[in-house]
Amino acid sequence: MQGTARSIAVFGAGYIGLVTAACFAHLGHRVVVRDIQPERIRLLNAGDVPIYEPGLGDLLADNKERLSYTLDAAEAVHDAEVAYICVDTPPTASGDADLSRVWAVVEALKDADHLNAVVVKSTVPVGTGARIRAALDKAGLGHVGYASNPEFTAEGRAVTDFLHPDRIVIGTSDHATAALLAELHAGIDGPVQHMDVASAEMVKLASNALLATKITFINEIATLCEATGADVTRVADAVGMDHRLGRHFLNAGLGYGGSCFPKDSRALRAMASNTGYSFQLLNAVIEVNDLQPRRAVQRLKTELGTLAQRRVALLGMTFKPGTDDMREAPSTVLACRLLAEGALLTCWDPMARPADAAPWNAVERRPTVVEALAGADAAIVVTEWPQLHDVDWEQARSAMRNPLLFDGRNMFDPHALARAGYTCMSVGRATVRPRC
Repeated sequence: MQGTARSIAVFGAGYIGLVTAACFAHLGHRVVVRDIQPERIRLLNAGDVPIYEPGLGDLLADNKERLSYTLDAAEAVHDAEVAYICVDTPPTASGDADLSRVWAVVEALKDADHLNAVVVKSTVPVGTGARIRAALDKAGLGHVGYASNPEFTAEGRAVTDFLHPDRIVIGTSDHATAALLAELHAGIDGPVQHMDVASAEMVKLASNALLATKITFINEIATLCEATGADVTRVADAVGMDHRLGRHFLNAGLGYGGSCFPKDSRALRAMASNTGYSFQLLNAVIEVNDLQPRRAVQRLKTELGTLAQRRVALLGMTFKPGTDDMREAPSTVLACRLLAEGALLTCWDPMARPADAAPWNAVERRPTVVEALAGADAAIVVTEWPQLHDVDWEQARSAMRNPLLFDGRNMFDPHALARAGYTCMSVGRATVRPRC
């Protein structure tokens, strides 16, 4: 810790809120976390972590003397100098961001006239900050600073991203608030970018939309590779060597998922539509991504002839490895489509939280990869969990009724799998079959 220790209230004990709280405590600040879910607060007070994020549990434990958890908003802000809003902003039916949780926190802060600043880390539409500023002024909190400090942390490496960021974006027109936020981040090795609130809000949405576009672009190239005989992994490797482009996010697969890319892309599109502008590029990005897991099901159906009464094993459920998050996971679309085609499903995932809702209540979850493969007519690699590299695939083949593997993340060398007796389908690469 290099700056002055401050007292911070963090509203929201989800992926962003808990990482923010843990990292600020690690920097030496005193942090009170408030959430509206009693079970989540109970677990945190008992020393348990309600979500899986590598390194988060250790960080919370190591800094527990500077962390506390509560359901009471007034208790959270009682001694706080800064209030961070880290609640989720899920999509509405129109695609707009649901800001009800943000506004609930703003309402809870209206008596906290001792605060020095209110900071929004939640992803919000451009213009939200101006509305919050107006609400604070109306409540007699004109002396309280306001800032947008968007997060750029990826699930599975959020702690590292917070403490070693590419940039720290601070959006505010108040010099004192800008200085305070820079001081809060003292000890973090990352360039600080100061800007106005609206620009900071747009940075977050634009960043996620651009990353989603890269993923969708390489998936479109993969479709062309399948039609022409090119290998998308070789194409992506060579394209990524161009320093102007880079290799990151050029991995063909089943499409993006999670709580950020789908939601933020739709929110940006809705925001554009609300101004009368049709964001055609983003429309295409979203459409292609929605089709990607459906294309995989159709290719599998073509290979097998029918999916009715065929047993299919889904290897991976979470939207990416290193997390237990199932939000917007391609596995859910795959499961729904396969069930609609009459398939029988088993699944394996080392971290996914138990799911009782459809479609997962119709899917048999098994504890190991080999058990998930037992009796299967086909398997789909859905999430690129590193544990899949430890599977003895030659031995696992004997568990399957039909050794057909659809590598939805291009994790494996298809020729090696073919030598092990599999027919290997993948994304943007030719299907490779075992030699007779």
